[in-house]
Amino acid sequence: MSVKESFEAAKKQYEQWGVDVEAALQKLQQIPISIHCWQGDDIGGFEANPSELSGGIDVTGNYPGKATTPEQLRSDLEMALSLIPGKHRVNLHAIYAETNGEVVERDEIEPKHFENWVAWAKQHGLGLDFNPTLFSHAKAEDGLTLSHPDESIREFWIKHCIKSRKIAEYFGKELGTPALTNIWIPDGYKDIPSDRLTPRIRLKESLDKIYAVETDEQYNLDAVESKVFGIGSESYVVGSHEFYLGYSLKNNKLCLMDTGHYHPTETVSNKISSMLLFSDKLALHVSRPVRWDSDHVVILDDELKEIGLEIVRNDATDKVLIGLDFFDASINRVAAWTIGTRNMIKALLHALLLPNAKLKQLQEEGNFTERLALMEEFKTYPFGAVWDFYCEQMGVPVRETWLENVKTYEQEVLLKR
Repeated sequence: MSVKESFEAAKKQYEQWGVDVEAALQKLQQIPISIHCWQGDDIGGFEANPSELSGGIDVTGNYPGKATTPEQLRSDLEMALSLIPGKHRVNLHAIYAETNGEVVERDEIEPKHFENWVAWAKQHGLGLDFNPTLFSHAKAEDGLTLSHPDESIREFWIKHCIKSRKIAEYFGKELGTPALTNIWIPDGYKDIPSDRLTPRIRLKESLDKIYAVETDEQYNLDAVESKVFGIGSESYVVGSHEFYLGYSLKNNKLCLMDTGHYHPTETVSNKISSMLLFSDKLALHVSRPVRWDSDHVVILDDELKEIGLEIVRNDATDKVLIGLDFFDASINRVAAWTIGTRNMIKALLHALLLPNAKLKQLQEEGNFTERLALMEEFKTYPFGAVWDFYCEQMGVPVRETWLENVKTYEQEVLLKR
């Protein structure tokens, strides 16, 4: 049976429950995923004076073919994007500035250092997002940045964040789509602190200074990202979920939730509906924690499906900004992007193909028997046939055939570096 024939058969099954499959595919095309550039080079960046990776971040593995230049990284991204259905975005960190070998401190970066990224994004019809880089630097070597007791160090990072927001605003103006500027810091303590409040006071004051410099929300959206613990900050993290949730709500900023930044028994999917009641928008970094915030490649597991469901059935596809954040150097990096992004899109499609209105109605009626029965039966509905058709319509490889493209690219490009 052809892809088209399988799709038509699947479509009939879904339509019996009032699911408009064609409308679902049209909706899916309109949901961009922000693909993180740092999977392609193990969060190395292109600074003229690079520092060793720090901030509780670790990339394991030594698979050949890592990008070492901006051109290589963009080429690898292009390869991945050619295998992923839909139009998406690319998420940059400040360390991916291009300075032509000149040492430019992070508090002096400018839009001109990202002109090549903008030109490339225009060429491929992509939006760009941005992150100041508050790790892998001498002024972050003790694990403190915006909450540092040393005012001069805090001011350095404050200026860096301000510069970053201006760069994101430049992205938005040039590309016609607002950039998300997300602030994440590693700040915390390895052992039990004797004072939890004072560092948080300093972090709040630093954020207030950063956001006192206005940017146009038409071009730049501000987000803050929490974490529960990290390597070197096992006992206390300054920017906790509660801190940033309170700060974002009070200051009209987006709260960004990373799926790896919570206790193992917590799920981000369960938080989305609550936060949407009080925020116009929120942001996600979708990762896969394995025992800790280990940033494994996203797979189509139950939590990813639940995230997709919470976004879709609450009509929040334009309210939740979806980004990815994982880094695996033990496998082909282009394959990692492809697997993770395709899975995020699959989770959204899976949610779009459920009779969500019917399931909500059953819950409201207290008909939990039929609700459970339908939820379980739909797990084996022919979702894969619809996915295959979507990939074919979008001009990307169907099923696992994309892997041959990656193998060829590895032989012809990656292994020659």
